Amino acid sequence: MSALVHSSTLVTAGVYLLLRHNYIILGGGGARVVLGVGLITMLMAGAAALFELDIKKIVALSTLSQLGVIFFSLGLGLPFLAFFHLVSHAYFKAVLFMAAGAIIHSVKDYQDLRKVGRSALNKPLLGSVILTANLSLCGMPFLSGFYSKDLILEIMMIGGQGLFLCAVSVFATVLTVVYSCRLTLLLFRAHTRREPFRLEGDANPTMSIRMLILILPAITEGFFLTNIIPSATLIFLGLAQKIIIILFILRSAAFTLLLFDFKFQPGGRFLNLAHEI
Repeated sequence: MSALVHSSTLVTAGVYLLLRHNYIILGGGGARVVLGVGLITMLMAGAAALFELDIKKIVALSTLSQLGVIFFSLGLGLPFLAFFHLVSHAYFKAVLFMAAGAIIHSVKDYQDLRKVGRSALNKPLLGSVILTANLSLCGMPFLSGFYSKDLILEIMMIGGQGLFLCAVSVFATVLTVVYSCRLTLLLFRAHTRREPFRLEGDANPTMSIRMLILILPAITEGFFLTNIIPSATLIFLGLAQKIIIILFILRSAAFTLLLFDFKFQPGGRFLNLAHEI
């Protein structure tokens, strides 16, 4: 239910309505308002997810952050790219919710990451699905999320939007990478605080098959949608400008590895800091 609601129906219904009436918004001078709302949403949702310990809340805040990206692209006057990101986001976010729910049910319905921690090591299929969906969410090259998010940021960079707007949007993208990598590290490396039990394992075959069906478009659909959706074309930039977004993604992932130290019991310095806050 969460996968259906948060990825492609109720949560995105308002965004889809704005996309259908984009000519009214862009023609009526409301683009700056939509752009500002998108930026604020990206920053607030990313900052909230950075300190959250509930696995489902992190994924839900991630959805809110990506809705901010869609608002942001619509405010830039790119309704087709906004729809592109809406469709590509639905694939990897639906499978991410399904995998998160399967992990929760496999560990006695614990949702606190301090209880769920390191459970992905005992579930190779669920761990692989979550890792792939998170990489697509971060915008790693040649996954579905990369084709839409990278195009939006590149067009913003060459559109003369100003240094402040570029810096804030890139910082919001960095937050997305940081909280996604934090979630992955907590699921794979953090020490757990729950009692051991025997029945922990991958999801049942029915759920596993559905996740595998969804993970394929989460990997490849972005490439095919670039040939279907208008305005989803390649942007010709210099080499330094072209790789700057990818470098920010990689640097953010490296920064997360340094920030989240899971060698110390229990759960790492930043996890304890988030719990105190």
